[in-house]
Amino acid sequence: MAWTYTTLTQAIKDYVQTTETTFSNNIPVFIKQAENRIVRTASLPVFRKNVTGAMTSGNQYLGVPTDFLSPFSLAIVNSSSYEYLLNKDVNYIREIFPNASTTGVPKYYAIFDNSFFIVAPTPNAAFSSELHYHYKPQSIVDADGGTSWLGTNAEDVLLYGSLIEAYTFLKGEPDLLTLYQQRHDSALQLLVRESDGRDRTDAYRTGQPSLVA
Repeated sequence: MAWTYTTLTQAIKDYVQTTETTFSNNIPVFIKQAENRIVRTASLPVFRKNVTGAMTSGNQYLGVPTDFLSPFSLAIVNSSSYEYLLNKDVNYIREIFPNASTTGVPKYYAIFDNSFFIVAPTPNAAFSSELHYHYKPQSIVDADGGTSWLGTNAEDVLLYGSLIEAYTFLKGEPDLLTLYQQRHDSALQLLVRESDGRDRTDAYRTGQPSLVA
């Protein structure tokens, strides 16, 4: 069944058989911890996003989206053609281009901090940019209507991930915690194989998938 925030909350309480106030108040934390683990472990195509931006002449910094987790590519549009920048470390950029006043068409980029990329050389003109990245989706806890992609399409993974956090909080029996972990890992493996693997190929090129693991 697909989860809403309300039904998932009730299921967590039913599984661990407690409605104690402190535990109940922490259920949103359990769910968000489970979501974070899933999103960071399984880089699913559904959690990819493209955004456009603008590089300013003389400014070597470009803002990072608030839901950014990791980059897939960053390109500039130069004379209507895409030029993809090479992802480097900040130290590399500082060493190769020690003077920020050195300008040109950007060739490299790095994650400078939580808010900005740094590009090099410093743009010598205004360029449109396109970032393709792995993003953090809105939690089912915060979503309007209390629904999310994970709650609708990855019910087992989200449930058992939340139960792991909840049962750890309760300092529950190790055997049951191990069972929740095993079911979570199994469901996550299936999710990655079905959503990530199959979304990157097609039957014309690779044939129909085998039912044998």
